[in-house]
Amino acid sequence: MYLHIPFCRKACSYCDFHFSVNHEKMDAMIEAMCKEIELRKNYLENNGEKTVLQTIYFGGGTPSLLNSHHLDKLFNSITKYFTVAPNAEITLEANPDDLTDKKLLELKQSPINRLSIGVQSFFDDDLILMNRAHNASMATNSVKAAANAGFNNLTIDLIYGIPGMSDDKWKRNLDIAFSLPVEHLSCYSLTVEKKTALDKWIREGKIAKIDDESAINHFKILMSEAAANKFDHYEISNFGRKGFYSNHNSSYWKNKSYLGIGPSAHSYNGISRQWNISGNTAYIMAINKNEIPAEIEILTIENKFNEYIMTGIRTKWGLSRKYILNEFGAKFEAVFIEQINEFIDSSAIQCIDEIYTLTDSGKLIADRIASKLFVVL
Repeated sequence: MYLHIPFCRKACSYCDFHFSVNHEKMDAMIEAMCKEIELRKNYLENNGEKTVLQTIYFGGGTPSLLNSHHLDKLFNSITKYFTVAPNAEITLEANPDDLTDKKLLELKQSPINRLSIGVQSFFDDDLILMNRAHNASMATNSVKAAANAGFNNLTIDLIYGIPGMSDDKWKRNLDIAFSLPVEHLSCYSLTVEKKTALDKWIREGKIAKIDDESAINHFKILMSEAAANKFDHYEISNFGRKGFYSNHNSSYWKNKSYLGIGPSAHSYNGISRQWNISGNTAYIMAINKNEIPAEIEILTIENKFNEYIMTGIRTKWGLSRKYILNEFGAKFEAVFIEQINEFIDSSAIQCIDEIYTLTDSGKLIADRIASKLFVVL
C-alpha cells in the first residue's frame, strides 16, 4: 500500500509532484484517506479474506508533517480492513528539519520501521538552490538522530547533476553519506520539470542549464563509490546493502499489485492501472460521497509487455527470455530477441542463462534501450 500525503512546508524548486503548502485541510484529508482505505479494501482481492500487506509506504509531499494522531488514524484504518504481515516493511518519507528528538520518539512508537530521509545534498548552497527547508548540518544530524532513536533501516535521497556541482563536490556528498549509519541510497539526476521554479530560473538565465556530461560523470562516480562501500546497485537509482533493498519499490519493479491511497496516488492490480485526481478539495469531496475520483486504464498485452521491459531492464534481476515466452508468447519473444541483440553487440547488455541485464555502460542509456525494446503491434 502506498499513501500519498499531499502537504509540504514549502515548494522545492525542482518538484512537480502534487502537494499543497496550505495545511488547513490536513485533518479532512486524513479522514478522507481513511475512508478510501475502507472503500477500496477489496481492490487487491484475496478470495474474501483480508489482503495481507507486505509493505506500506508513506510518500508525498512530506509525510513527516503528520502528527501521531494522524498516523494512528491511518494505521487503525489499515489494520481494520487489511492484515499487515508480521515482518512488513513500513516506510515513511521524512525531511531532516522534521526529525526532532520528540518526532523521532513518536515515530519509533508507531509501526513505522524504515525512514527515507530527503537529504538531497550535504551542502548549504545546493539546498538553497533547491529551496529545501533544512540546512547541511540538519541533514547530517537527522540521520544520526534517527539511528540513535533506534531506526536501523535508514535510506537517504541525494541529487546529482546540480548546476555548478563539481565531480569532487559530488564525491564529498557520497563520502558523507557512506560515513553515516545508512543502509540504502536513492540517487537521482536533477531534472528540469516544466512550470517549476527551476525551469523558470534556467529560462531566465539566472542559473546555468543542466550539464548532461557532468551528470554522467556523477553517475559513474556514484556506481564506483557504491561498489567500494559494498552497496549493491540493484536498480538504476537505488543502492543498498544486502538485506536492505527497498521491498516496497522492488514490488513495483517486479510487477506486484499495489493499492495507492490519496490524491494523485496510483494503483495496479495486474489487469488495470488507475490514478486518483490530484486536487485535494475535489478528492475529499468525492471520497465523502463514497466515490473514488480516479481514471482507469485497462492494460493490453502490449502495455503489460512494455511495462515489464521498462521496469525490469532497470534492475539487477533484468529481463527473462523464458518469462517473456511464457507470459507474452512467441511473437513477443521473437521481437525482443531481434531488438536486444544490437545492445548485446555494443556491450550495453549482458546475457547469462537467458537473463538480460544492463552493463555499467548500458546503465547510462537505460531509457534509450527500454524505448527500443518496446513493442507496438
